[in-house]
Amino acid sequence: MTIDLPARPLKVAIIGGGPGGLSTAIALSRIPNVDVTLYEQATVLREVGAGISIGQNTWNVLELLGVADTLTSGHVTELIQISRNGKTGEELHRFERKELKKRPNLRTQRTKLQSALLSHVQPGVIQLGKKLIHLMDNEDHVELHFKDGTVTTADLVVGADGIRSVVRDTAWHGYEIKFTGTTIWRALLPWDDVKDLDPRFDTTAWWHLPTSHVYLSPVGEGLGEIAARQWQDPAIHSASKVSWGVPVSKEHVESHFTDYLPAIREVLRKVQEGDWREFAAFAGPELSRLTAWNNKVVLVGDSSHALSGAFGSGAGFAMEDGWILAQALSYHRNDLNKALPLFDAIRVPYYTRMYKHIQAEAAARENKLRELGDVSEEDRVKIKVIKDGGIDMSWIYENNIGEVWQARVESRT
Repeated sequence: MTIDLPARPLKVAIIGGGPGGLSTAIALSRIPNVDVTLYEQATVLREVGAGISIGQNTWNVLELLGVADTLTSGHVTELIQISRNGKTGEELHRFERKELKKRPNLRTQRTKLQSALLSHVQPGVIQLGKKLIHLMDNEDHVELHFKDGTVTTADLVVGADGIRSVVRDTAWHGYEIKFTGTTIWRALLPWDDVKDLDPRFDTTAWWHLPTSHVYLSPVGEGLGEIAARQWQDPAIHSASKVSWGVPVSKEHVESHFTDYLPAIREVLRKVQEGDWREFAAFAGPELSRLTAWNNKVVLVGDSSHALSGAFGSGAGFAMEDGWILAQALSYHRNDLNKALPLFDAIRVPYYTRMYKHIQAEAAARENKLRELGDVSEEDRVKIKVIKDGGIDMSWIYENNIGEVWQARVESRT
């Protein structure tokens, strides 16, 4: 006769209140005998940034978290998306979908996703003004030290604290992230102010030059997003790139896009002084494990795969991480020594595939330019935008994490 023993009591500390931390808190709070506390360094919980994409993979995990029906605001982006030459306006690539899925791909405000997740976090779980400065690995627990002088302990620490993760940098000593050369400036503004300038602005589009682009898209509720991106030589600019969401002046942003169409430059000028934020992209090497300290520390989201939004679905990946972590703990009745290796077995190969894809794309692009030799700016833009067909990216953008988990469980029985 088999007796089902109750799950062991488990005290979990989540560091970071972004989508990964909030979704992990939601998922873990459903597990019997798990005491969850989320520590966020900000005194007011708010998202930094402008828009965010909600694709099928993200909808799938939001469904599992019970949050999907709460996220109702945004702009449907999947019907038509266009890439254009930023100087000539020539259309270079068009993506069209004739049928909408059950939940259409959205571009929405980051604050809307955060609000939807927050509404499902149990009262008392979140503690604000808690900046983690140090972790200590004790024999049977982890000790957490905060800037305000408080100290607490946990059986499990979840590092959901982003690409500059204190948790990762403590438990994976020597890990280093570096500026990739990509800088993004983001802002929101009334969408009527944009689309009235040029009828082409009424459709979500990327406007490209060889080392930069300007992305324009509605995000719902009468607002639109500008994401202006440029490559800058890391050897020159690394020292000035320090953080995420740094306020910058209108003049600074506009100075990087003087070669674009007059209408694009006019869109940039319509952003109010003080509304631009700079986001410098950093990246780090792949981790062979996302767990450490004898299964007392685990990473989710950008802390676990420092790729700086390379696939435009980082929030979805982070939420998938949190949900899988909760399933692994529930499956093994909160036994960390069994649950965390299972989490690693599912998520590490997924991120390995991402790193390999990025490396292969970069190599293919360099080879193409090398083959063509000295080409015109217009051709360089086309090489940048138009990729060889047939690359199946459904493993990312249509990933169904519930089916991934079910397949793993069935393979173990």
